[in-house]
Amino acid sequence: MSRRTVSWTTIDRAGRDSRPAIAPGLLSAKARIDLTVRTTRRPLFAAGQFDRGAIMSAAASAARAHQERFGGTWGEAMSVCLTAAWRAAKMARHMAAH
Repeated sequence: MSRRTVSWTTIDRAGRDSRPAIAPGLLSAKARIDLTVRTTRRPLFAAGQFDRGAIMSAAASAARAHQERFGGTWGEAMSVCLTAAWRAAKMARHMAAH
């Protein structure tokens, strides 16, 4: 009869490593996008559809601030900020439905 030992530390570490990491600056990018939407009064979701121009505009302004704060390339900054902008737009769609 063979016995297997279980290392709970290894199991916990494997679970932690499998979770996706939050990109640096994602939360501040979301806050910056929310501020941009409030100040420009241009919603990301209106009349039953996404306003892609508003999403891109909000992401670009947040990307400039992201690049100043975190450095990195324009592509990295836009990636983080577009992710945050689309999440905000999808949340706006969800809130409009309920």
